[in-house]
Amino acid sequence: MKVSFYTLGCKLNFAETSAIGRLFTDKGYTCVEFGEPADVVVINSCTVTAQADKKCRQAIHKAGRISPEALIVVVGCFADLKYGDANGIPGAGLVLGNKDKFAIVEAVQETVFRKQSLCRPRQAAFDPAYSLFDRTRSFLKVQDGCDYHCSYCTIPKVRGHSRNPLISDIVSQANIIASQGIREIVLTGVNVGDFGRSTGESFYRLLCALDSVEGLERIRTGSVEPNLLTDDIIRLIAQSAKLAPHFHLPLQSGCNRILALMARRYRRELFAERVEMIRRHLPLAGIGADVITGFPGETDEDFADSLSFIEHLPLSYLHVFTFSERPGTQAALMSGKVPRRTAEERSKALIALSLRKRHAFYHRHIGQTVSVLFEQKIKSGLMTGFTASYAKVEAPYDASLTGCCTEWRLTGTGASGNLTGEKK
Repeated sequence: MKVSFYTLGCKLNFAETSAIGRLFTDKGYTCVEFGEPADVVVINSCTVTAQADKKCRQAIHKAGRISPEALIVVVGCFADLKYGDANGIPGAGLVLGNKDKFAIVEAVQETVFRKQSLCRPRQAAFDPAYSLFDRTRSFLKVQDGCDYHCSYCTIPKVRGHSRNPLISDIVSQANIIASQGIREIVLTGVNVGDFGRSTGESFYRLLCALDSVEGLERIRTGSVEPNLLTDDIIRLIAQSAKLAPHFHLPLQSGCNRILALMARRYRRELFAERVEMIRRHLPLAGIGADVITGFPGETDEDFADSLSFIEHLPLSYLHVFTFSERPGTQAALMSGKVPRRTAEERSKALIALSLRKRHAFYHRHIGQTVSVLFEQKIKSGLMTGFTASYAKVEAPYDASLTGCCTEWRLTGTGASGNLTGEKK
């Protein structure tokens, strides 16, 4: 039987889709590309925004058109938060939430043979996952769930409490990844910095252990809450040859009043102090931040305050999100709704700021000799790769460079804005 996959959302979902794929192949299924006829189609869903919900519905409809006789399985966050909605979409034959999706093969077989849609019993567990479909890097799941309850977020409802495996288990998985010739891993999870809550270990100790895995050349930490990014972690990354000098910190707002409404566990002064600490130890580190615009109650003055704060931070780029109301959250009940057009205009201002910051970040790399890990993708005769600090570099396609870390002297930027240079 043939099975295809379609993944929406975060890197954690991509890692889990890859792991689910291996469950099917272990049972004799053949994996095909989404868009090809298949007997089973698995859609790993996201529900972080209304747009993510819409994309999930569209994927279900597309799968039904391509493979009208297929069993379409909807798994993940949309399936978890909105089981009734997902189960009611024409074509969806089986719906499994996050705690049940690793029982998917058994559920599929039961559904096919019984000819009925099943909702599996919910279980609380950590299901290991890592991706192998990209020969350049692998997403390695180290943590799941969240015990934070930000007022806008549904993740604790759909992913459950914070939990993780033992460090020794993760190191074993990292060794498997390295044995496949993959040079970079990206640590994924819902709240990665909270690692150790269920085992009495710590994120710092995890990084120390992974730093010694032979065969890996880069380890990226993924997104870490600013209040969980300790001085010891920053110093460790600064001293390591493998731990990438690349930090992604969810800020969400540069206005303390809005951070309080969001029920975030820090204020902007702590965020600024963390960024300053990184810059002190790693002047060329890549530092990204998530920002939400249009949160309920955000006035023009609040946004101006936030924009000014972010503008003066030495960040490398921003991920900008327009607030999307999620049912069942505190934010959905708050007054002071921001008009959609206003929120989108604020997003545009932050996106423009992000472009300026990325340009300045890239400019600081010119004249440096750095290691670049090139990817397999080709566009207009060019290939691209990333430095350890997450600066994008482009070069004429050369198959021998794919999946290898090579030394490049950066000399400028191309028409696309990416860095350019020459191999050392």
